[in-house]
Parts: sequence; C-alpha cells; structure tokens
Amino acid sequence: MTLQLGRYPVDPPVVLAPMAGITNVAFRQLCREQGGGIYVCEMITTVALAVRNPKTEKMIEFAPDEQPRSMQLYGVDPEITAKAVRRVVDENLADHIDLNFGCSVKKITSKGGGSAIPWKRRLFGSIVKAAVDAAAPAGIPVTVKMRKGIDDDHLTYVEAGLIAQEAGAKWVALHARTAAQRYSGEADWEAIATLKEALDVPVLGNGDIWEAEDALRMVRETGCDGVVVGRGCLGRPWLFADLEAAFRAHAAEAAHAAGETHAAGETHAAGAAHAAGAMGRPERVMPNLGEVATIMRRHAELLVQWWGAEREAVTDFRKHVAWYLKGFPVGPQLRQAMAMSSSLMELDDLLGKLDFNHPFPEANLGQPRGRTNSPAKVVLPYGWLDDRDSDAVPEDAEHDDSGG
Repeated sequence: MTLQLGRYPVDPPVVLAPMAGITNVAFRQLCREQGGGIYVCEMITTVALAVRNPKTEKMIEFAPDEQPRSMQLYGVDPEITAKAVRRVVDENLADHIDLNFGCSVKKITSKGGGSAIPWKRRLFGSIVKAAVDAAAPAGIPVTVKMRKGIDDDHLTYVEAGLIAQEAGAKWVALHARTAAQRYSGEADWEAIATLKEALDVPVLGNGDIWEAEDALRMVRETGCDGVVVGRGCLGRPWLFADLEAAFRAHAAEAAHAAGETHAAGETHAAGAAHAAGAMGRPERVMPNLGEVATIMRRHAELLVQWWGAEREAVTDFRKHVAWYLKGFPVGPQLRQAMAMSSSLMELDDLLGKLDFNHPFPEANLGQPRGRTNSPAKVVLPYGWLDDRDSDAVPEDAEHDDSGG
C-alpha cells in the first residue's frame, strides 16, 4: 500500500529530513531531480513565521513545481503555533506541515524546546492539536517528528506517539536516538518497531540510513511505513535515485510473492521491474569524479538562482565541498581552494582541475556522513523533569524572531 500524505501519494515512501542551512530550495530541487519523495524545507520557528521575519520569508520559499510544499515548524507555544499555521493556511504557503520535536541542541532544549517538549505530555499534545486544528480548514496534513526521549531514563516516544495520533497527526517519524545521544552511536531501530506496533497511523523511521539497502532493511526489520533520510544524502543527492530504484524493486518482489497479475497477463512484478529498469538499474549509483563535479556545478547554479546573488550563493555552497569530495583523491590545496571560492567562474576553474575519470570510492559506502559527535547531558530548564503534566509554556522559549 502506498504511503499517503493527505491527497498526495508518497511513492517512494522517502522523506528528506529538514537540515538547517542545507535543505533550501536549491538543495531540494537537486534532490528532486534524482528521485521521488517528500522534500522538507529547513526548520522554521513559529514565532518568526508569525511575525514575518525577513530571513524566514526567504527560507519558506518553494520552487514553482514543488509539490507537495513541505514545511517544518518548531514551536513551544500552542497559541503561537496556531497563529503560524493559520498564516500558512490563509496565504497558501505550504501543503504539508511537519512539527519538530527532535532538535537536541542546547540553545533549544535549555529553553524547553525541541526534544524536551514530549516530556511535558499535556503541552506536547496541545501544540500538536493547535497545529492540526488550524490546518484543518485547508485540509493540510500535519505530521510529527521526534526522538526516543531525553535520555534512556526519560523515554517518551510511545506515549508521545499515541498523543500525537490522538491529536490528529497523520504520521509520526521517529529518529531512533535520544536527545542525549545527539548523533552518536547507533540508532535503535527496535524502538521504531515498538512504535509501529503501538500506533494506527503510519510510522516513519529515521537514523543510520546511509545507503538504499539500509532503508529497505529498516522497513523489513521494523515494519515502518517509510523512511526519513538526513545526513546520508549530504554530498550525495543521487541517494534519492538509489532509494527510488530500491523501493521499486522491493515492490516488484512483494508483488511477485503475492502472485499479483495485470489484467493483460503481465505480472505486476514484471511491470514494476520494468519501472525499476526505467530508472537505469536497481543497484546503487556510483558516479565518477567527473559526474560528481557536474552535480556540484548544478548545485551551485541552483543556489545562484535562489539567492539571486552569485557571491552569496557560492559562499553558501562551500559547506558542501567536503561532503561531495569525501573519499576521492583530491589534494588538500584544491579542496581548500574550492571551500574558499566566491564565484562560478572560480569554481568552474577549480572543478576543471579534478581527475574526472577517477571512480567512485566504494570504501565510503555505508559510512556515516555529516555531523557525528559524542553523547552529552541534555540541558533543560530548572525543574523541567519534576512535573510531566504541566502545560505551562516555557519562559522565554519562543521570543526569538531571528528566523529559522
């Protein structure tokens, strides 16, 4: 059965996780050119959206052909959350709203936000319901993304999932780590399976999906309805082509096992296999360095189109250089020069110095990408753990209108 998001089928059942400074219009378009799924914009604070912060106005832009337009909101106040969602409805800003309850950074949790909120079950439920009720007149689906809990002694994911379901969330995505883990260690996929068993709404799994095979394994092992991919696609937007091909092949195998046939006599498996073949292959994409350089140039070009200013766009692109070149034999001087480039002409010159024929570094397959760090104690407001049933809005948690 195809995963559904309101009136939008999600096929393949793949979601690009919001990543600050990464999942802007340009990066989303680059990924959409590779394969299907839901592509979520950067996390937006509800207060910044409500007060029309200029930086936020840029961040909530979508491409003309982007459907569904998926926006992730972060907030701690039900009233401000409702106000922000009403703006989305009134001005037709998005087709899907995802609520973030998974952020584990100190500046968020220390004010009672992000992954700290589900501990306050009544406040958590009020925020989700406020968003759902405000979005309902436009038929905009609201979903939730969260972590397992604050730490191993303060797990909340099953209870929070049930609360979100009761409040009207259309699906729940679980990053199978605690806030204290941050991005360290391994994701606990068994928790995804536990949540799937507990809920009636779809459950999506997130954590340690580095290759398409990981996504299929997560679905097999947990029974989850879809996957959320974050760090695994950094410097590898073609991962979404792999994911689409893999899920098509998976559907073909499932159809074959069920013995389904087309009315014309062609097996559904053969039809799906043909679709997978139309993608080029069911196996992974492994571009050589020349093909990677072409994608890098396309990424920078899309950023220029979005920014409308070449220097700012190429400066924004710099953070991606190390991810794209990971594992390739590119000298430190050339890497550094690319990471300091400020124009497309300069970038073109540097890209031209690469050995285009060098094959993809297969040793990097299945390896973590992006942020990795060590576990850390979660910083919370004083007395935060004392009362789970308080629905009081954390003091000073959402008075920053700086955007993002």
